[in-house]
Amino acid sequence: MQHTLSILVENKPGVLSRIAGLFSGRGFNIESLSVAETLDATISRMTIVTRGNDQILEQIIKQLNKLVNVIKVIDFVNGDFVNREMALIKVTVADENRSELLNIVDIFRGKVVDVGPDAYVVEVTGDGGKLDAIINLCKPMGIKEVARTGKVAMMRGTKQKG
Repeated sequence: MQHTLSILVENKPGVLSRIAGLFSGRGFNIESLSVAETLDATISRMTIVTRGNDQILEQIIKQLNKLVNVIKVIDFVNGDFVNREMALIKVTVADENRSELLNIVDIFRGKVVDVGPDAYVVEVTGDGGKLDAIINLCKPMGIKEVARTGKVAMMRGTKQKG
């Protein structure tokens, strides 16, 4: 089962390493990882996506909560939450596919953020399925490079879990 964890941590060196070590020590792969400061520069939010056995993940969450620099851990597995990723996709362009690429970008509500003589860089935001879909549509034109941010997540509505 896929789990999306939101972890509020003190913004200090070594915290990410200790958290990643907890996952690898239990044999869990981190599928997606995003880390950034919150409104408070002394606190960072980590969003980690992983898959695995619920019982083992429950143990990881308990161990995360015991780490000194961890403030709060939320597992969004049973919650009502919003999640997004962002991708930059560098696509080969030629006269014959330029308008097709612009139509695809428009349909996916993306935008062209860089124009070169033989490639455009496209920015798209959405869930993982949306990003996979636009990447698959752009493949026949020739994708030179893809960079994805990983998932970020937040509870819906006025509920605040961290």
